[in-house]
Amino acid sequence: MDRLQSEASPYIEASASGRDRYDGLFTRRTGALIARCPTARELVVDPLVLGVCADFLGHATTFQLHLTQVISIEPGETEQKLHRDQMAFDFYPFPAEYHVQCNTMWAMTDFTVENGATRICAGTSTMSDDDAEVIEPFQAEMKRGSILFYDGKVLHGGGANRSSMTRRGVNITYAVGWVRQEENQYLACPPEVARSLDDDLLKLMGYGQGAFALGYVGDQQDALAALRGTGDKVNVVSDFVDSNDSFRSFVDEL
Repeated sequence: MDRLQSEASPYIEASASGRDRYDGLFTRRTGALIARCPTARELVVDPLVLGVCADFLGHATTFQLHLTQVISIEPGETEQKLHRDQMAFDFYPFPAEYHVQCNTMWAMTDFTVENGATRICAGTSTMSDDDAEVIEPFQAEMKRGSILFYDGKVLHGGGANRSSMTRRGVNITYAVGWVRQEENQYLACPPEVARSLDDDLLKLMGYGQGAFALGYVGDQQDALAALRGTGDKVNVVSDFVDSNDSFRSFVDEL
């Protein structure tokens, strides 16, 4: 957290406050952490986090990085409207049992009731909005360096900061590989920076195949090879079919 704070500070200071009560008139959101903060890359690929994501999102072919953001809730901020993160997908009504996101919030400062710890309405992931209205949120108090896991369906929101200190957290979220990412990783992290990163991180960022026929370049070529300019002409769609029993059966039936 010390290293990340040092790396992120100039970008946080340059970030504007939110434009409305939802974004937070006293809240700064600072993204593009892969390119800007080398320490954030360690958080993104943390083994515990990836293990949880692999388990929670294992119903999909793969999962990917969805968003990186430092959220700074400053003194005077009011409570954020409770919401479900999956509303970003055009408010599509995903089935109650199908999860599209696994989210994390790393505490860069202590999270307390007074400084705006994240409010969570436990159990609302499977509830309608009307039914969820009766659920009182609790606040996720935690010490600096701790991590909160929550899914994309649960009602939640930032708390009001009634203290004299800024509450700062690192929001890193993951989603199944077939949806569009909230943060455009290909532009947030320029190619010259991306080429310096290892393959596992790049695949999480989207330089891998999200599912059948998702993520190739040009003539169905591997995205990593295209980024690195290796000249690799592997047909990633064919490779996917060959390695996936369901698609192999589908093709054989044709």
